[in-house]
Amino acid sequence: MNILILGSGGREHTFAYKIAQSNRCEKLFVAPGNAGTASIATNVELKVTDFEAVKKCVLENLIAMVIVGPEDPLVHGIADYFSDDAELQKVMLIGPSKRGALLEGSKQRAKEFMVLHNIPTAAYETFTAKSLEAGKIFLENLKPPYVLKADGLAAGKGVLILNDLNEAKQELENMLAHSKFGEASSKVVIEEFLDGIELSVFVLTDGKNYKILPTAKDYKRIGEGDTGLNTGGMGAISPVPFADEVLMEKIEERIVKPTVKGLSKEKIDYKGFIFIGLIKVGNEPYVIEYNVRMGDPETEVVLPRIKTDLVDVLEATYHQKLNSLSIEIDQRAAATVMLVSGGYPEDYEKGKEISGLENVEGSLVFHAGTKTENGRILSNGGRVLAVTSLDDDFRKALKKSYQNIEKLSFDRMKYRSDIGFDL
Repeated sequence: MNILILGSGGREHTFAYKIAQSNRCEKLFVAPGNAGTASIATNVELKVTDFEAVKKCVLENLIAMVIVGPEDPLVHGIADYFSDDAELQKVMLIGPSKRGALLEGSKQRAKEFMVLHNIPTAAYETFTAKSLEAGKIFLENLKPPYVLKADGLAAGKGVLILNDLNEAKQELENMLAHSKFGEASSKVVIEEFLDGIELSVFVLTDGKNYKILPTAKDYKRIGEGDTGLNTGGMGAISPVPFADEVLMEKIEERIVKPTVKGLSKEKIDYKGFIFIGLIKVGNEPYVIEYNVRMGDPETEVVLPRIKTDLVDVLEATYHQKLNSLSIEIDQRAAATVMLVSGGYPEDYEKGKEISGLENVEGSLVFHAGTKTENGRILSNGGRVLAVTSLDDDFRKALKKSYQNIEKLSFDRMKYRSDIGFDL
């Protein structure tokens, strides 16, 4: 079959890498893709939220399956667009309906869903510009640090964790009264702070059945020792060493099962990935957030560990037959380190030539923000490359990634040398 992947980052290059290995895939297209996807698929220049352009691409290229990488098209209702269009109804689109995507599109909706289905999460309240003063009073009744979350999508930058009460009040005002994150912060969720260690659990569901995929832990902050500004992610490891059988059983029973059951109970059409951001407080798991797609850079460590043909798995998901197959997982650990542009996550320059890609041995290089120009591969984003390795444990895998990073360069290239430092 012909397959289309929507997106342009490291996540989409990793999907392309796995799909290209399947003998079920005849022609592979990525829209808009990057320099990495161009080497294994056909890139198509289009905007992922331009559904008319996506439809044209699907019909022209006889696409049978569409895998949606980023959250934007899902929150804007691409699954509904396909199911409502007579010419697209038979195309297997992997991703939830617009209602399902609200679990990521609205922090308030996610919290309401968790409370309704008895899923453990932090206590919270939601505020708007009209209830700004009430929000400030609510902050006074919390212990620091204070957690402020823009309700809508803010490209991974809409969460603030602050230790000072006055600063928290000022930032709440910035978000609600001065649109710090645009429309995304017209509503703000204030949450109690949970102190623990984070991990991510990835679930693939067809709306009735589910499979738990490998766990991962990513490192969001720009600086060593998890300091500095939040980023889209500076690296990840899989599996998470502390996610033992006891914890995983609690996660499945208290979080995964009620989540899938809740979707079914609310008659939400959901055929795709659920990324559950968790925090382990003592020995108990709590949900921080849902994402309705695979994470990035977690995809770069989760997918390389899946041995089963991914096309078979996604086809079973679409036809609600996930229970009919088992997914084989590589028992080795995977680790990825992100190479970013100087200045990221603030202002950074693009168009820097990347050298040394041909010298990498024993690691996978996934392109996150790259483009090809006159035969040269150039940086084209804040996060540029992810170097992934597999080995017996995550330390050995990291060592391999760092050895290969030394062979790569572009102007003002930066990376964290301490991924996995807290494990």
